[in-house]
Amino acid sequence: MSRKVQWSFRATRGRCCFQTCGRSFMVPLASMLPLFGGTLRAVSMETRERKAVTDDDEDTAITEKPPSYNVIQKSHQSLTHSSKMSLLVLGVGVCLAVWIALYALLCYTNGSCGYEWNCRLVTLFHGVLAVCITAYIGYVDGPWPFTYPGTKNTPLQITAMVLSLGYFIFDMAWCVYFQTEGLVMLAHHTMSILGILLTLWLGESGIESCAVIFGSEITNPLLQTRWFLKHSGRYNTFLGDLVDVLFVLLFVIMRVFVGGAMLYCELISPRPKFIIKCGGVAMYVLSWVFVADIFRFAYRKSRVKFQHWKSPTHVRTDANGQEIKRD
Repeated sequence: MSRKVQWSFRATRGRCCFQTCGRSFMVPLASMLPLFGGTLRAVSMETRERKAVTDDDEDTAITEKPPSYNVIQKSHQSLTHSSKMSLLVLGVGVCLAVWIALYALLCYTNGSCGYEWNCRLVTLFHGVLAVCITAYIGYVDGPWPFTYPGTKNTPLQITAMVLSLGYFIFDMAWCVYFQTEGLVMLAHHTMSILGILLTLWLGESGIESCAVIFGSEITNPLLQTRWFLKHSGRYNTFLGDLVDVLFVLLFVIMRVFVGGAMLYCELISPRPKFIIKCGGVAMYVLSWVFVADIFRFAYRKSRVKFQHWKSPTHVRTDANGQEIKRD
């Protein structure tokens, strides 16, 4: 028969006392420390190993997400993008309504001047407003379009593009309805609308679009002033000649030289998408079409001025204020 052995342990005065089977053993406590230390180290290592295995299992559980997780993430991203697009569509609709309301107000209060006069007042107001906002974006808010093309759209850039997009839609519809502009101007409006829509959809290259709006609209006040002078009978004056000279110089500088430098920076940069670069090339080609028309106009006007200067014909006015040519 096996007998169960009972033993007891007691530590006193730096010694360990073991009692079993009626006998006692005294062992110094110092000699027992290596044994206990090794046991504790073994227990500690086993605990760390178990914890490491547990952490690995948790990491694996976190890393190995179920397939439905990716579906949820994609649907969340698409929902976020859809909500952003919905807000942009709402903003464009509001801006379009504002431009229409401004035009209707001008027609109501200034109806005697005609529809085109009031529409050009709206165009003048948009040109001044767009130039101020885009100039602040380029020179103050940033980034600099020649150095950082293809960057993400900022809230201020989105605001400027939505504001101009609403105007271009209004002016495009007005020009088509009244048939006052040619194919070149309609092509310019169409490309502007498509370019802004593409930039808003991609969420990038907003700084380039704002720079294009700035370069396109900075000559707009001079163009509208020329039209107002012509239809108010003050075009054939020194002020009319000054407006024409400033318009031609500013148009060529901004569209050809500044626009060409920006197109070069756009093409050599790896950030902008290929379709954005194609849009930049198309706008630059269209600018050259405008420049060709302006050069023909400048040549005709300078020729008429020169012939008038060499002609011995004198001009005087009668009592009714009508110009009468006399030899």
